[in-house]
Amino acid sequence: MERTLFTDDHLAFRELARTFVQREIEPHHERWEEDGQVSREVWLAAGKAGLLGVDVPEEFGGGGVADFRYNAILTEELTRAGASGIGFPLQNDVIAPYLLRLASDEQKRRWLPGFCSGEIITAIAMTEPGTGSDLQGIQTSAVRDGSGDGADFVVNGAKTFITNGIMSDLVIVVVRTDPDAGSHGFSLLVVERDMPGFERGRRLKKVGMKAQDTAELFFTDVRVPESNLLGELGQGFVYLMQNLPQERLSIAVACAAGVEHALEVTAAYTKERHAFGKPISAFQNTRFELAEIATEAQVARVFVDRCIEEHVAGKLSVTDAAMAKWWTSDLLKRSVDRCVQLHGGYGYMLEYPIARAFLDARVQSIFGGTNEIMKEIVGRALFG
Repeated sequence: MERTLFTDDHLAFRELARTFVQREIEPHHERWEEDGQVSREVWLAAGKAGLLGVDVPEEFGGGGVADFRYNAILTEELTRAGASGIGFPLQNDVIAPYLLRLASDEQKRRWLPGFCSGEIITAIAMTEPGTGSDLQGIQTSAVRDGSGDGADFVVNGAKTFITNGIMSDLVIVVVRTDPDAGSHGFSLLVVERDMPGFERGRRLKKVGMKAQDTAELFFTDVRVPESNLLGELGQGFVYLMQNLPQERLSIAVACAAGVEHALEVTAAYTKERHAFGKPISAFQNTRFELAEIATEAQVARVFVDRCIEEHVAGKLSVTDAAMAKWWTSDLLKRSVDRCVQLHGGYGYMLEYPIARAFLDARVQSIFGGTNEIMKEIVGRALFG
């Protein structure tokens, strides 16, 4: 089924993104997986190519095009290349909205040019060792010290499972600024790399996405100037709720593309692999399995593309984003498992793309809010 949401400009951007991935990422990704992180050079190359901050105004070094379809294209091209270690979607899809909507003019001048050039790598720190999907359980504290222009927030606490955690230069940290204010007691502070008391913990060893630097972060009496407060004091939880739908849509985009990629590599493999004197694609079981995956991939694609259109129009609901995230991530896990089976023993070998896809897929139903939480969101919408 032909996709209809892209213009000629989008198609040209896809060609740019695909060429970049082929030249700058694919030859190095296996080494980055061994290293546990990508190089800073690929971030600088992406900035030079115009792949970072497409929706950032031109005055700050961005592309000046506020259109999520460009973000989706880049995510799809990274996914189809199996480039799970590249944190560009986090920068473009998750962090950019916070900076564009909440940062003051002074903050934008400080941070956005480097954000777009790849000189500043960003992260967001929500999850804590004892707090996952329950964001209201966050304990990292920020106590105001001083008054006027010289006021600071003194931050203490720990975060974990932070994507871009090792390489990040700016981290949006969710902190509790008023322990007695409930959901209005959270704020967002931007912690910068060299602030005393801000330390990176170990690079976490994960089941998949091995080239993505995921880390623990520790804050011990970190003095963050009031000028690094993002948005208004006490509105952090509201900001998180406003931005999570785009993050979840971004995950759905990757998952839909992941199903299509798994189908493509498996169909090709079954044509080449022979058993009992004929290609295994000639067996009815193989055809039925791939027919089911292809049908579900098409269903996912139509729904996700509709969600993208709704988001571009400013109408994507929290419920629809949750539906897209949980259903496509569950579909991806089921699909790659079936594709591994069709590869036989070779599907268990990491030199084959389907094995790496199998490992990378597992986390999709966990981050961005677990799928159980997504179903709770949908359920609440049904019953009020």
